[in-house]
Amino acid sequence: MLSEAESFDVVVIGAGLGGLQCARLLARAGVRVLLADRKRALDVGVHTTGIFVRRTLEDFDLPADCLGAAVRHVTLYSPARRALELESAHEEFRIGRMGKLYLRFLDDCVRAGGVWSPATRYIGCELQADGGVAVELEVEGHRVRVLARFLVGADGAQSRVARDLDLDANREWLVGVEDVYTDVAVAGAPRFHCFLEPRLAPGYLAWVVHDGAEMHVGVGGYPARFEPLGALAEFQQSIAGQFALARGRKVERRGGRIPVGGVLRRIKCAHGLLVGDAAGAVSPLTAGGLDPCMRLSSLAAHVITDYLTTGNTTALELYSGARFRTRFVSRLWLRRLHANIRNPALAELACAAMRLPLMRAFARHVFFGRGSFPDVEVERPLAPVIKPSY
Repeated sequence: MLSEAESFDVVVIGAGLGGLQCARLLARAGVRVLLADRKRALDVGVHTTGIFVRRTLEDFDLPADCLGAAVRHVTLYSPARRALELESAHEEFRIGRMGKLYLRFLDDCVRAGGVWSPATRYIGCELQADGGVAVELEVEGHRVRVLARFLVGADGAQSRVARDLDLDANREWLVGVEDVYTDVAVAGAPRFHCFLEPRLAPGYLAWVVHDGAEMHVGVGGYPARFEPLGALAEFQQSIAGQFALARGRKVERRGGRIPVGGVLRRIKCAHGLLVGDAAGAVSPLTAGGLDPCMRLSSLAAHVITDYLTTGNTTALELYSGARFRTRFVSRLWLRRLHANIRNPALAELACAAMRLPLMRAFARHVFFGRGSFPDVEVERPLAPVIKPSY
C-alpha cells in the first residue's frame, strides 16, 4: 500500500502497453517510478487485438514466447465477398499474447525498482509551486496523495491526465469489439482477413486474423453509425461456416475506443506528458497502434530521463506532437475518405479498383509498408533502452 505523501520521480497512470513500456525503461534508467492502474491483474480485460507489425518486430526485442506465428498473407474482401489476395516475402505480423506480454513487462519494471500499484484509480492532480505534481489516487477505497516530479498519462483515449495537465484530448475515435477463439482449425497458412463492410463496420472494417493457435474475430467503426455488439454477432454468423467458428472455443471478448485523429499537437508540458492512446498515437488509417505506442513511449522515457537529470525543460522539446503529426497528414486524408464511403456499391467499386496494378501496389503499401511513427534522432543512443534483452 502506498504511503501518504510518498515521493517519486515519475508517476505513470495506466499500465497498458504504453505505460508499461515507459515505466520499465524509466526504472531501468534508475528513475524512481510509480506505475498505477485500475485493474488488479493485467492479463485480464485486455482491449487490443495485439497485432505487431514487422517494423516493431525488427526494432524491439519482444519476447518470442509472447508472440504467435508469423503472418505473411492478407485477404481483402469486398462487400460482395470478392477476395483480393496479398502476400509478402517478409514476416509482416504477429499476434501478441498481450496478457502474458503485459505481465512480462510489469515484472521487468518491478525488478528494475519500479513500484506497482494495482486496483488504483486516478482522481486528479495539483501542480506545485516547485514544479512538481501532487497526484491524488484511490487505492482499495482509500485516498492517497503522492508527490512526483513528473506525471505520465497512459490512461487511454479519454485521458483524465490530459484534462488535468491542460493538454490536448482525442476528439475522433472508432469503437472496436472482437472475440478471441482457440481450438479453431483453419486450413492454410496464418492469415489476416479484412472485410470492407460499410454497414457492419462503418468507416473501418471487420476482421478475422488467425495464427494457428488463436483466432480474433471483430468489427470496428464510428460509434454513431452502428451498434458494435449486434454488428459483431451478424458478422460472425456470416463467416461462421468459412472459419468453422462453431468448433472453436471462445475464450475472451475485447473492445474499446480507438482514437483516429492522429497524434495530438500538445502532448507535453513542464509537469507531464501523454503516451499511447492518450496521445493519439494510433494510425488514422489502419488504426494500428502498437508500433507508434512503443516508439512514442520509448522516446518519452528518454526525454523524461534527460529532463530529470538536467532540470532543463528544453529536454522536453523533442517530444513534440505537432512535429510528429506531420507524419500522418496523408493518412488523415485517407481516413476522411474511408469514413465517407457509406454505400456498399461504392466500396465494391473501390475494391475492384484494387485489382489494378497501381492500386494493388497501394494496397500492398497500406498493409505491408513500414511507415508508422517517425524515427526521432536523439543526441545520445537509445539502443540500451529501445532493445531490451530477456
